[in-house]
Amino acid sequence: MARRLQTMSDVRRYLANLINEADADKVSIEKATKLSYMANILKGIIQSGDFEERLAALEAQLNKAGGK
Repeated sequence: MARRLQTMSDVRRYLANLINEADADKVSIEKATKLSYMANILKGIIQSGDFEERLAALEAQLNKAGGK
């Protein structure tokens, strides 16, 4: 189940698949719980990174507009 989780969509698909696998007894509930916890941490990191990128773009636009 090795995947590169880089976007919120990746994390969403991963968690949906993990839920389905746990429901089908392909993954233990204990393992699914731990992986879900880590995915939730990753979700926060991705959101923070996205926010920082958007903020930097806005600041660059403001600086560019202010310099004219």
